[in-house]
Amino acid sequence: MRHIILALCSAAALAACSSSPNVQYGPDGQALARVYRIDPSQEAEITYRMLDSINSVRQSRGMSALQLNSSLTAAAATHSRDMSVQNRPWHFGSDGSSPLVRVNRAGYTGTLLGEDISETYQTEIQTLADWMGQVGTRDVLTNPQATDLGFAWFQEPAGKIWWTILVGSGGGGYTPAQPANYAYNQ
Repeated sequence: MRHIILALCSAAALAACSSSPNVQYGPDGQALARVYRIDPSQEAEITYRMLDSINSVRQSRGMSALQLNSSLTAAAATHSRDMSVQNRPWHFGSDGSSPLVRVNRAGYTGTLLGEDISETYQTEIQTLADWMGQVGTRDVLTNPQATDLGFAWFQEPAGKIWWTILVGSGGGGYTPAQPANYAYNQ
């Protein structure tokens, strides 16, 4: 497990690297975080990078791979935007809806197993590394019964990203278009 978290942290560190010599430092002498800007054209690439990373962790534990599910993804997208509107990371919608209610509304026919959320300026890989570093959120992603994944985010104009991931079982998957320059299962 440590080597998986180390690999994810290494990937996160590389993703955060910049060739720009104009690093700005805060009053504490630490480099200030740079905003991770997501261009709409990167949606499929980011989605598949997250799916591949989660499936690599699952494979290393002898678990089956997850498939993307359009209903779970729709519910995740709705919740990411709603958390931004509420300005707080939590599992309830502004209308009081729970994750179960949201996935049912989105038409998910399987069983919801869990939801992970995050409010951050970090990349998806850094966020995944944080989730893998905590027992509760790691358990959602490595649930041996899981077959389906929904993953989405909402980025505010100032750069803050609201990430939502939903994991379920028995709802069936889908395969969205992959970017031409992205090799699946890298």
